[in-house]
Amino acid sequence: MIEAQRVPMDVVERTFGDGTSQVVKFATMLAEYGVERGLIGPREVDRLWDRHLLNSAVVAELLPQHSRTVDVGSGAGLPGVPLAIARPDLRLTLLEPKVRRVDWLEEVVRVLGLNIDVMRGRVEEPAVRQRLAGSDIVVARAIAPLERLAAWCLPVLRPGGQLLALKGASAAEELVRDAKAIAKAGGSRQRVVSCGEAVLRVPTTVVVVDRDESVSRRDGGRRRRKDW
Repeated sequence: MIEAQRVPMDVVERTFGDGTSQVVKFATMLAEYGVERGLIGPREVDRLWDRHLLNSAVVAELLPQHSRTVDVGSGAGLPGVPLAIARPDLRLTLLEPKVRRVDWLEEVVRVLGLNIDVMRGRVEEPAVRQRLAGSDIVVARAIAPLERLAAWCLPVLRPGGQLLALKGASAAEELVRDAKAIAKAGGSRQRVVSCGEAVLRVPTTVVVVDRDESVSRRDGGRRRRKDW
C-alpha cells in the first residue's frame, strides 16, 4: 500500500468511509501505471491525494442522493471514480472517447468492484446525448472552457439538473467571460462554489450551472418547453 502523500489517513477515512481500501487501491494503480499509460503526468504521483483524489471526492457534497451522474471526459477516472467510492448511492456513468482510457476505466471498475457504467463516446455526439438524456448531474474536470462545456453538457441534463465544472483559481473570471454563452446554451443560475474546505488546504473550486427549467422554443407563435 502506498502512503497517503502527506495527507493524514483520518482525513482519507473521513472522506471515503467504507470505501477507504478501494480508494487506496485506486491510488496505488494510478501511482504504478498512471504515468506509463499516459493518464497522469510524472509530477502528479506525489500529489495524488490532495490534487486529484480528495480534490475530486469533496465534490460529493454538492450531489443529491441517488442522482444520475455523468463524468464527462473521465480520463484516468477523475473525478468519477473517487465520487463513486465516496458516494456508492450515485448512479454514475464514466464517459470517455479514447479507447485506451476506456480500457483503463473498465479495469479500474472491475478491480475495485464498483457498480458504475463505462461508456465510450463524446457528450456532443447525438447517440450519446440520447443515451444520457435526463441526467441529474454532469461533472467535468479540466476538459474545456465553460462556453464549450455548457454547449456540450447542458443538453443531456433534465430541466433543473446541474453542470459541475471543476476549475482552477481563475474560475470566476472564466464565468464572467462565458456567462452569456452559458445562458444561450440553456444555463440559468451560475455561480462559483468551494468544496472540501474542512479537508483540503486548497479547496476544490466548482462552477455550478443549473439547466433552465423552462428551456423552450418558439413554435407557431407559442412558447413550449423543449425536452432534449
